[in-house]
Amino acid sequence: MSKGTYPLKLPLSIKRAAERLAKEDQVSLNQWIAAAVAEKVGVVETAAEFFKQRAGSATGKGLMKFLKNAPKTSPEPGDEPR
Repeated sequence: MSKGTYPLKLPLSIKRAAERLAKEDQVSLNQWIAAAVAEKVGVVETAAEFFKQRAGSATGKGLMKFLKNAPKTSPEPGDEPR
């Protein structure tokens, strides 16, 4: 496995929390951060693939047709645009 380096700058509070969690897992901070990044990459790629498959051949044109038929109601309290 080839390895690349990246100078990572973290807020001190995040670094301390990561150090604590790495210690609890009995791994180095570097190993813990690498595993955390790998986990995040997996989650994002899985979600992207899910939504790509879910969308299928849907187009923006079909969405606009759907939205034109939506009822004209006011937003519920807390859902107003900012």
